[in-house]
Amino acid sequence: MDRRLTTTFQFGLILNALFFLFYGFQSLNSQLMIDEFKRFGMTDSQRKFTGILQIAGSAGVLAGLIIPVIGLLAAAGFTAMMLVAFLVRIKIKDSILQAMPSIIFILINGWLTVGFFKLW
Repeated sequence: MDRRLTTTFQFGLILNALFFLFYGFQSLNSQLMIDEFKRFGMTDSQRKFTGILQIAGSAGVLAGLIIPVIGLLAAAGFTAMMLVAFLVRIKIKDSILQAMPSIIFILINGWLTVGFFKLW
């Protein structure tokens, strides 16, 4: 079995890490994200914890380029995080369009999780 990372996998992994890094910092600093978390019914502590997890997960996904098991855990964590985000969107009765980013990131991180699992 070929255990090398494909260019598509590497590109998806890096793009995913950049998105979560961006949103992690936004969760910590952006008034828009502060307002969104309030709308979600979440506390400031939960918002900050989510931001820290997103930043740490980004580092973990990137570390997966060298140590696949770390990437596996980070991508699986992001998959779970986005599933919770989707469920929150359902709970607060957001539209499917508003929930779409969580669905897309569930699929991307599920794909990354499987890819890392195959490398491990």
